[in-house]
Amino acid sequence: MRIGELAALVGVSTRTVRHYHHLGLLPEPARRVNGYREYRLRDAVALARVRRLAELGLSLDEIRDVLADDQGRELREVLEDLDADLARQQAAIAARRERLAGLLAGPDLHPDSTVSPDLAAVLRDLPTGDSPFGALDRELLTLVDTGADGAARAGFAELLRPLTEPAAVARGRALYARLDDLADAEPADPRVAGLAEDLAAHLPEGMAAAMTGAGNEHWIDTMAGEMSAAQAEVFRRLVDVLRERS
Repeated sequence: MRIGELAALVGVSTRTVRHYHHLGLLPEPARRVNGYREYRLRDAVALARVRRLAELGLSLDEIRDVLADDQGRELREVLEDLDADLARQQAAIAARRERLAGLLAGPDLHPDSTVSPDLAAVLRDLPTGDSPFGALDRELLTLVDTGADGAARAGFAELLRPLTEPAAVARGRALYARLDDLADAEPADPRVAGLAEDLAAHLPEGMAAAMTGAGNEHWIDTMAGEMSAAQAEVFRRLVDVLRERS
């Protein structure tokens, strides 16, 4: 088949086919004596596999690794893996639609409606009042939840659950107020050190471990861009305190 027929069969444009050739994701068949490339069934399967893997969110390097594993295998095996890719995509779509159906069936829609049910339950019991820093913290919690998969979301919500106890909620409100008071302060403000210590005492053990775990340091830089210099210094010192205690 010609390139146009191949593209139509898989549901992409000829430009996409050529782009995949250029990236090395799809081998280019040799040209025949008439100057045209002749594509076969295996080329169509490979193209469909690239498309589905890209739709599943794999990076180009990950797609190359998957396709490299396909080399030398029987066509039936490759087709079975492609079918598995489609099944995973179908399951992910079904899960999203189920979540959307639940949202649409509810009486009210608000920003917290888009988070996982586990975190939504935590946020209902974790009021921030009118604290500007509390609102920022809520947005960051929502961001973490959005970027995690199902199991990680449940685990993340479980880490936060101790903060929903009445005494912890009261402490949290007071800590938010102290952070709000540092909105226009400098990093050397004398209140910074004490607040970092009190935040360390307030955090559940599991959450403290997650915040200081290997590879998790980037959250400080992410938050720092949204906070005042003094507030950012509080969290840098908080991490130091947590690491010393661990």
